[in-house]
Amino acid sequence: MVEILCENLTQDQADTYGLVLDAYGLTYSLRRSGSVWEIWVHETIHDRALELIKQYIEENSDISLQNAQETETYQRTYTGIWASLILMACSIAVNMSGSVDKIVREYGASAYDILHGEIYRTVTALMLHSSYPHLAGNMAGVVIFGTAVCSITGAGVGWLMILLTGILGNLANAALFKYDHVSIGASTAVFGAVGILTAYQLTRKIKIAGQRMKAWLPMAGGLALLGLLGSSKHSDLTAHLFGFIAGICLGLLYALYFCYFLGKKHQICCMGATIGIVVLSWYRVLFPVKP
Repeated sequence: MVEILCENLTQDQADTYGLVLDAYGLTYSLRRSGSVWEIWVHETIHDRALELIKQYIEENSDISLQNAQETETYQRTYTGIWASLILMACSIAVNMSGSVDKIVREYGASAYDILHGEIYRTVTALMLHSSYPHLAGNMAGVVIFGTAVCSITGAGVGWLMILLTGILGNLANAALFKYDHVSIGASTAVFGAVGILTAYQLTRKIKIAGQRMKAWLPMAGGLALLGLLGSSKHSDLTAHLFGFIAGICLGLLYALYFCYFLGKKHQICCMGATIGIVVLSWYRVLFPVKP
């Protein structure tokens, strides 16, 4: 059973106390109640959590909440490397099959087919690449930007958000073109990760007094990356743009409602959902090709 630990907190207070609990590996949840915030924990750790927060307040009575908020917690993760290796394995398997063109036709992000019910293509297309240089570029993007997102949100939540940006980006691209357009590659999700990071930095800086004008610099940086990396020859600029926009939206939602790491159980559930979506999308028996 969960119990309320602290109530009537400002968002800065809730975030700061949450960092204290994170540092000791204690699971908690933040809840908004009108204009104030509450921290809830399981009854078995209530007393321990309360003692840690009291101790923090006593030891840091001379430190403002704003300065405390400057200290960020990051999670070390190597899942970006594993995700990139999965992309490489998928590409090698497709090339060894000898049916590359057929696989792209059946699993690529065909605008017409997506709009006619084959939603699985928004996922499978993310794992197909036209060449090894195309693959290498997306692998690098996944390692750099995917890892950065997961270091902020946790691996489970991070990869679910990144996958959703790829899905939403491909859906929006299909709605734009409607027919005669097929795209492949993980770059839609890579730019989704860039969007998530941009939104995170934007919301982090906008909370700090004197930094609100500078808060828009991450947005400018994200758009610059989109223009620099996402508009090369043969790239699908609109898919990249829609992925970036989806990342901004999901990143803002995460920053507004969750802020920091969710508990281990939530991370496991989100990772399970991510893997489940990918596996089901490739399981063609559930999505038979129309005759």
